[in-house]
Amino acid sequence: MQLGLTGKTALICASTSGLGRATARALAEEGVNVVVTGRSAERAKEVAGELPGAVGVGCDLVADGGAERLLTAAREAVGDLDILVLNGPGPAPGPARATDTAGVAQAIATLVTPQEILVRGTLPAMVDKGWGRILSISSTSVQAPLPNLSLSNLGRAALAGYLKTLAAEVAAQGVTVNSLLPGRIATPRARQIDEAAAQRTGRPLDQIEAASKATIPAGRYGEPDEFGAAAAFLCSTQAAYITGTALRCDGGMVPTL
Repeated sequence: MQLGLTGKTALICASTSGLGRATARALAEEGVNVVVTGRSAERAKEVAGELPGAVGVGCDLVADGGAERLLTAAREAVGDLDILVLNGPGPAPGPARATDTAGVAQAIATLVTPQEILVRGTLPAMVDKGWGRILSISSTSVQAPLPNLSLSNLGRAALAGYLKTLAAEVAAQGVTVNSLLPGRIATPRARQIDEAAAQRTGRPLDQIEAASKATIPAGRYGEPDEFGAAAAFLCSTQAAYITGTALRCDGGMVPTL
């Protein structure tokens, strides 16, 4: 399938590793001029150097003015953006009964505020051109909240609600807005989670991984490139009639329709 993305421009948040990096790679291979971002400018430039037509920009997205600085740098590098991929780490784990006002504010500041600034800054050019793609790399927690991740559940659900509302408002202008929900993907982050569980429970790492895989009908963790391919499709010209959706990439793990 020809995705029709050659010559498009894209900003991929948190794309120096994991799912963001896989998405940047998939889009770059389709001819997109990608802006790779991360807190380390050196690392962002290193990853960008591995991709055709990519540039690296260092920026702390959650710092004061970070989202605005990132938008300015991205435009200077590739011009107006055709594709915006939202991504980033969530807040610390913890139960819902232990949340407080400061924690809730931090969840919003991490998972909602900078994303809204990026969307607001890129949307006008997309609407003017009659073509744009906004994609959030989110979590299956927006459909099935995860235990002990109350602040992450809160923030990601809030962003998903905002994006769903936005999708209906801009669909007629040729702009799609979707979320891609990863399950267990074989990234360094997944490895860290398994290692932490092994240390916490005193069980061998291979037992932790086996137990996790047993909850996935596919019987394995997903590959980052599989996730990247799904992201590239949702950003493609071919996906023009798909908007306001939350697509799971989870091997069948989440037991909901």
